[in-house]
Amino acid sequence: MVFSGTKSRYLAEKICASLGCPLGNLNIMHFADGEFAVSYEESIRGRDVFLVQSTFPNSDNLMELLLMIDAAKRASAKSIVAVIPYFGWARQDRKDKPRVSIGAKLIADMLSVAGIDRLITMDLHADQIQGFFDIPVDHLYASGVFVPYIASLKLENLVIAAPT
Repeated sequence: MVFSGTKSRYLAEKICASLGCPLGNLNIMHFADGEFAVSYEESIRGRDVFLVQSTFPNSDNLMELLLMIDAAKRASAKSIVAVIPYFGWARQDRKDKPRVSIGAKLIADMLSVAGIDRLITMDLHADQIQGFFDIPVDHLYASGVFVPYIASLKLENLVIAAPT
């Protein structure tokens, strides 16, 4: 079963269309104070659950995913796979100066403690982030899709710019 957080619904719908399965029914209720609650509107007991949600800032996206994981765990899902196309805080993957956090490790710990059984993500800032998890991590690379497509365009003097 595939479910989506608020900010990744378009991608989740495309994934479901490709798989030929319906997008699961999830309710995210927002309160006046900015807090929100997550509930599954169908049984997920004994099912493999895929949760599609990027964790890019603002932190509401991460919190929404954590609540989705917790609710799935409490609803007796067989397994919980977090599908995180954009793994936020990934640039904070080491101590590059004194008195700083390692944000990517903290996010890995939060996801693991919340209850994921597997992570699927893309283009991590550094491969070492996979080592922050004690669960399987499927690290996909967009270049496998984009490079052949760009090459097929046969553009002359192509320049690609990206931030560092």
